[in-house]
Amino acid sequence: MSDEDDSSGWQLTESDPGVFTELLKTLGVPLIVDDLYSLDPDSLASLQPLHALIFLFKWIPTSTDSPSTSSGEYDPEFPGFFAHQVVNNACATLAVLNALGNIPSLPVGPQLADLNNFTAGMDPQTRGMVITSADWLREAHNALSPPSAISLDGLGLPKKSEDAYHFVVYLPVMGALYELDGLKQYPVRHGSFDEQGEGWIKTAREVIERRIATYPVGALEFSLLALRDDPLPSLQAQLQEAQSSGNSAVAAEILATISNENSKRKRWAFENSLRKHNHVGLIHALLVALAKGGGLHAAQTQARTVMQTRIEKKKASGEGMDED
Repeated sequence: MSDEDDSSGWQLTESDPGVFTELLKTLGVPLIVDDLYSLDPDSLASLQPLHALIFLFKWIPTSTDSPSTSSGEYDPEFPGFFAHQVVNNACATLAVLNALGNIPSLPVGPQLADLNNFTAGMDPQTRGMVITSADWLREAHNALSPPSAISLDGLGLPKKSEDAYHFVVYLPVMGALYELDGLKQYPVRHGSFDEQGEGWIKTAREVIERRIATYPVGALEFSLLALRDDPLPSLQAQLQEAQSSGNSAVAAEILATISNENSKRKRWAFENSLRKHNHVGLIHALLVALAKGGGLHAAQTQARTVMQTRIEKKKASGEGMDED
């Protein structure tokens, strides 16, 4: 969620698998995050083993303190790790930590291990305060946020409200599916699940589909990410076995999968490098070059035309700015 007046130095984070995977790497966790474009069993099975689902949705404040927009009930006796969100803009990292803290026997880096040990036994509110006060964690979070180099403060411009988005996590804990939302008083228990077949994934899909169904048809105000094992070590072992057994067809197929994975990691690394870079100098140089070449006025006119077209289309579709 976003609120510049109560962010405590935490910046907005994109719902992007490369961003989350880089954060996991900083935390010393051997997992990755992938986009989920479908909840069908085949798509989910291809990403196994799955440890958690991270759900991003447009947050709408309500007057009732209901456990969930779908089903489930509060569990005040939740036995696992749970931290409240006490500052804005930290919900992405907090969702990740709420997931990692409930994955048994998960290797973590020394800083995260120290933080987990220090907060053991704390209530969710205190734990959230300690977590968001950790300078190293805030710096790791902000390192993957686009720099805010341009400020409009002091110009007397009217402030407009923007849509707020929020991250929550769904994962299995002691035989039940839980929804961990740092803005809620307690974790939400969505019931037990059958260990056979799809296991907790089936229950999670049903809960998330009911939640998505509360949006207008065709709405794109949510996204879903999968927290999973890094497939590369397993793929490398499979490749070695296929090559040792002389199965060239299987080896070629595995090599193609490894190549796709490596290409994805390279793309993530490039995109993350762009997020860390301040492009103000480049923009200034381009504007100066346009002005010197006599093309700045034409560019301004074209930009105004494009913006006016967008405004008219938005008005025609009945969309407006939501008020917070």
